[in-house]
Amino acid sequence: MDNFSKLYIKIGYKFKDFNLIKKALTHSSVLNKFESNDKLEFLGDRVLGLIIAKKLYSDFPDAKTGDLAQKFNYLVRSETLVKVAERISLGKFIYISQSEEKNGGRFKSAILADTCEALIAAIYLDGGISNAEKFINTFWEDLILEKELSIKDSKSALQEWSHANLGVTPEYCEISSSGPSHNPNFLVEVILPGFEKYTGNGVTKRKAQQEAAKKLLDHLKKIKYAQIKK
Repeated sequence: MDNFSKLYIKIGYKFKDFNLIKKALTHSSVLNKFESNDKLEFLGDRVLGLIIAKKLYSDFPDAKTGDLAQKFNYLVRSETLVKVAERISLGKFIYISQSEEKNGGRFKSAILADTCEALIAAIYLDGGISNAEKFINTFWEDLILEKELSIKDSKSALQEWSHANLGVTPEYCEISSSGPSHNPNFLVEVILPGFEKYTGNGVTKRKAQQEAAKKLLDHLKKIKYAQIKK
């Protein structure tokens, strides 16, 4: 377990301070809790937030603040940390109590997410902000792209929501089409029981459907935020 050479290769960084990486990988279930990764997890959460915020600010200069916040929340949430942890097989290297291991703790989502944050903090303390940024940029780049695709495909997102919450599939109705054959314009309406109808324009029916779906999704988000405020 003390040989972290395979982990170093996976993360693209070799620690100078062995005790630091060992502490980052030590779960609180181990008897000596003062050496657990709890505080490193606290620091790693902040380091991750800063670097992701900086990257989004640089990569999406024309994005609205609300869109940046949505991307940010997705990229720093526990589920995303678990994806990174699984990609580098982090669970194999965690120091954990026997009882916790018997309960599958080595591969529990909460433990993987916390340990991933602790690893980020350890890299930051051992190699500075540049190495922490290199690690995060490497393993979060695909996740940023993944989020971009999910945002763009509003039609799929709306269908998933309506299946989960209403048990129905949204319907799309072509209202009109105009313009020459080489540059047409379609007007499409999305229909979801119990909600206002929204329309979208596009040079293809699919693009018009995407725009209509996005408008309805935005409406659903406003409803959700209003409920939260209450």
